[in-house]
Parts: sequence; structure tokens; C-alpha cells
Amino acid sequence: MDTIKEYLGQTPKPIAADFFKRFWEESFTYIKTVVDVVHEPVLILDKELRVIAANESFYQTFKANAKETEGNIVYELGDGQWNIPTLRKLLEDILPRNAFFKGFQVAHEFPVIGRKVMILNGRQLYIRESATTQVFPPIILLAIEDVTEMMVVAETLSSHVNQIEAKLMARSQKLEAHIGVLEQEINELKKDRS
Repeated sequence: MDTIKEYLGQTPKPIAADFFKRFWEESFTYIKTVVDVVHEPVLILDKELRVIAANESFYQTFKANAKETEGNIVYELGDGQWNIPTLRKLLEDILPRNAFFKGFQVAHEFPVIGRKVMILNGRQLYIRESATTQVFPPIILLAIEDVTEMMVVAETLSSHVNQIEAKLMARSQKLEAHIGVLEQEINELKKDRS
């Protein structure tokens, strides 16, 4: 097998002019399909941080739709409710550094859905060869986990623990006072017997 022809059993065909475009479209369809089955809300952003797509979970959680979401810069979504300085820094550092972030907590009051506590994870998907970045532009996946209910439960448990500790401390102090009185009475009885 000295040549490609012998290996393939035929003469290789030249790559069609639209091969890379079609390949990107099919790759994006694959990415979008994977994102759609994820339970958590997910945004797919381009290098300018414009929303290319979002999954159904995002639209349901944030009471949004594709028309008001796709094509907009993430910071402009929902009348600017995503314009959070620390989030902006994280997102704007992803592409230049080919980095990611994980476990970024955001607590925010949303106009329609109220207060939410979310854990954000962001990662860039890219192809390393610079020649293909024109054909395969880098994208960012931003996953959003709503932990509001979990935080409410944690706060409630913490509050209950604090209340129980306070009650135990008060009872302990009361018992110590009673023990002190009993010790005093016992000492007096001992003196009286002697």
C-alpha cells in the first residue's frame, strides 16, 4: 500500500468547496442535539458572546423564547439581567485564554421569575489549527444549574441548627446553674453532719 489509491481502492476525490461549511453545519447540529438533551439550561455563544442557540430548559427556566434570545449578546438578555461584572470578566477571558470556568455562583433577582441562585460552568469549544477557525468558529457553552431550592433548604437547615444550638446552650446553662445549687446544698448537708 504505497499510495492512497491503493489504500482506498480508488482515486481520492477532491474536497468540494462547500465541504467545510456542510461539515460545520452538521457538527453544530450534533452539538445542538447534545445540548438539547441536557437537563440544565445551556446557552451556546459565539466569540462575540452572542447567543447562537439555547436549549428548551433555558427557555422554560427563564421564561424566554428563541426570538428574544438568539442573536443577542448574553449581557443584553432579559433587559440586561445577565450584565453581571464578574460574569462578564469570566466570559471575556474564555476565548483569549482558551480557558474555562466551573462552579461560578450567581445570585440574582430576575424580573419575571424572581430570585435565583445559579451555578455557572463555561467552556470554549474550538479547533486548535488557526486555518480552520474561519470554517469552525470557536463557541462557548454556558451551562446554568439552578440551585435556588437547594440553597433555601441549606439556609433553612442552618437556621434550624442555630436554633437548636441556642436552645441546647440555654438548657446547658440552666442545668449548670441547678448543678451549682445542688452542689452547694450537698456541701451544706455535709457540714451539718460533721
